[in-house]
Amino acid sequence: MKLQKETKRRDAPDKKRYDDACAAAHAMDLFGERWAMPVMRELLMGPRRFGGLKASLSGISAKVLTERLEGLEVAGILGRRKLPPPASVQVYELTPWGYEAAPIFQAMGRWAVRSPRHDPTRPFSPVSLMLSLRTMFSPAAAVGERGRIQLRLEDQSFFWTLANGQVGIGRGEIADADAVVTGSPMAIASIVYGGRPLGDAISADDLAVEGDADLVRRLPTFFPLPEPAPDRVS
Repeated sequence: MKLQKETKRRDAPDKKRYDDACAAAHAMDLFGERWAMPVMRELLMGPRRFGGLKASLSGISAKVLTERLEGLEVAGILGRRKLPPPASVQVYELTPWGYEAAPIFQAMGRWAVRSPRHDPTRPFSPVSLMLSLRTMFSPAAAVGERGRIQLRLEDQSFFWTLANGQVGIGRGEIADADAVVTGSPMAIASIVYGGRPLGDAISADDLAVEGDADLVRRLPTFFPLPEPAPDRVS
C-alpha cells in the first residue's frame, strides 16, 4: 500500500512548474526558483566548493543552497566531482550546457541595470563584479585602449584584460599586468560605477593600486551606465 502511495505521489503533476510549452517558461522551470540563478552565476567562472559558494551568496542558508544545487544537478545544469590530490575536495561546476547560459546573464544584466529601482550600492560578490566588468563594458567608450589588470578581491585572484575592443576575464594570476588592484568588490564597484574618485578610495585604505594608476583611473569611462527606464507608461 505504501509503495502505491509513493508511486502516485511521483506521478502527480508538479504544481511548481508552468504548464506551458514555451521554452522561456521552461527555462524558468529549470532555474526560476529563488537563489538558483545566483548559484549559477557564481559557477560561471569555474568550479566552486560548497563553502565558497555559501560565502559568496549573502543570506543563503546551507539547507537552501543544498536544495538549489541538487535541483540544478537534476536539471542537468551542473554536476559535482572530486578534485585530485592534494586537494581531494568536492566541487560543483556547470555542465557544458550550463555554461551556455552565460549570454542570458549578460542580457539580463544589461536590461535590468536600467531599472529605476536598481541599487548598485548593494553587495557584489567577487564573481558578480568580474562578470559585470564584462557585461557593462562599452567598446565605443574604450577605442584605442589596452590594458591588463590583476584584481585581488578578498581571498580570490582574477584578471581583466582589454585589447582590440575585446574584454577578457578569468580566475588566477596573469603575467605582465599593467596594474594590480587589491580591495573589496564593493570598493572597486564604487570607483567603476559609483563615481568615487580613485584617490579617495586609496586614501581611505579601501583600495591599493600598484603599477599604472592612470589605467585604473580611466576604468569608469569604459563603463557608461545607461539612463534608467521610465517607471510608468508615457
